[in-house]
Amino acid sequence: MMLDYNSLLLALGVSAACLAVTLMGSWLVRRAETVLLTATIGLVLVVSGIFAYSAYVSKPELSFGIANFVLFHAGFATIWGAGKQFLTGRLAIPAIAIRALAAMVFSIVPMLSGYDGLAFIADNLAIALLLFATARQYWLARDEAPAPLLGIAALYTLTAISFVLCAAVLISEGRLVLGKAPSNWAEDLSLAVCIAGMTGIGALSLALHQWRLAARHRLEAITDPLTGLLNRRALFDQYGTRPMDPTTAVIVFDIDHFKSVNDCYGHATGDRVLKIFADELSANCHPDDTVARLGGEEFALVVKEIMPGRAEVAAERIRKAFEAREVPTDDEVLKCTVSVGVAPCRAKPLDFDAMLSAADKALYVAKRAGRNRVELAGHLHSVPSGIARSAS
Repeated sequence: MMLDYNSLLLALGVSAACLAVTLMGSWLVRRAETVLLTATIGLVLVVSGIFAYSAYVSKPELSFGIANFVLFHAGFATIWGAGKQFLTGRLAIPAIAIRALAAMVFSIVPMLSGYDGLAFIADNLAIALLLFATARQYWLARDEAPAPLLGIAALYTLTAISFVLCAAVLISEGRLVLGKAPSNWAEDLSLAVCIAGMTGIGALSLALHQWRLAARHRLEAITDPLTGLLNRRALFDQYGTRPMDPTTAVIVFDIDHFKSVNDCYGHATGDRVLKIFADELSANCHPDDTVARLGGEEFALVVKEIMPGRAEVAAERIRKAFEAREVPTDDEVLKCTVSVGVAPCRAKPLDFDAMLSAADKALYVAKRAGRNRVELAGHLHSVPSGIARSAS
């Protein structure tokens, strides 16, 4: 026995409500994923709109029709906002409100004027536009996780097309006044597509956010929480024990007298010094280079594809930039320096551990020679402030 239209509406409402509960539960577990909360709010509004429409189907009163338009357009605009938030990381509340209000005016004005057929044409087209726009957000974000994001974009697109068909059938019939809810094959098809689409989008959304959670955990495992740089583990995972390219240099930095900074000014100031140095290190290196915090006040920079002598120049540039920085404290302005050890590129390839060890030994030579200078691995004399000299 075929289900009647109201039964299909009820099935769609229950499906959307279950998805909203699931997304809310996922958000409660991971509060940082606020996009889940945005999507949940949108689904709750859509579910409310479904039940308002069900009431209109049973009793086509103006209040039920307007309530349906308001809830549907607010809900689908919020779902678009969740897609935009997923793509950009920001919740665009004004943009959501503008789209929702525009869709409401587009539909409600004809309804209030007595042209309910025209109102439902406008309603279907407005929802379709919001769904197409939502699909576009996930399409633009597809590089992050191609399979689920392309699936979500496709399902939103198919759902949007079903609403376009509903509008097209009403337009073809030429009935601007209906006196009741639209009833035709396109409406039945749209309901079926919405139920299937809701189920698919829900499953793919949950899989996507689980993937995002796992990716965030992986990122946290290799990232230094204070500076945002890679940590020691990530550096060794990336380079391991394989031979380094002959055009690659390894540079190690150690902030001078850092223990005294913590003892005299407090750990909060010490953390600020570490962040400032991390900023200088990142700002003065090439995008292809690798920057990491080895631990404590020690940092490493792996410089790739450089000409002989360029590693020393880069190290000296970073040393001078950090020396010029000022760190405000409660009573005075603090200035810090850094000692640097460089293992420059060589004709004979070495593995990463050997180059790091060589740079580390050069660093301690710089420390013993008075700090605030660059020292080359294998060089007998420290390189004082000024342009560093290449190893002989």
